[in-house]
Amino acid sequence: MKPGHTGLTHLKHSTRYSLKGLNAAFRHEAAFRQEVGITLVLLPLAWWVGDGPLAWLMLIGSCVLVLITELLNSAIESVVDRIGTEHHELSGRAKDIGSAAVMLALILAGLTWGLLGWQKFLG
Repeated sequence: MKPGHTGLTHLKHSTRYSLKGLNAAFRHEAAFRQEVGITLVLLPLAWWVGDGPLAWLMLIGSCVLVLITELLNSAIESVVDRIGTEHHELSGRAKDIGSAAVMLALILAGLTWGLLGWQKFLG
């Protein structure tokens, strides 16, 4: 932490950096834009599919988890690309692991929506 950046000053700077990161991800990452779009469609549907606060939290939380994971994956890819564009086994492994994390978050979101939707409409 920088000297003098405590309390509300730290919160102000942290919030600005976070918004800058969200903006950069939205501008430069197609997958993030797609996932934001899907999330915006699913958010109102969560109130219809979910029966109560816990179900709403699970439905919305699974979408937010996908966005968080995509942000982390994009950060990994940016750092790896900054280091160099030539093929390196560890660079490829880092990118593949980040991609696998996004895939698992998407599977969790799909299962959450599928099971709660099944329970509401067919259960």
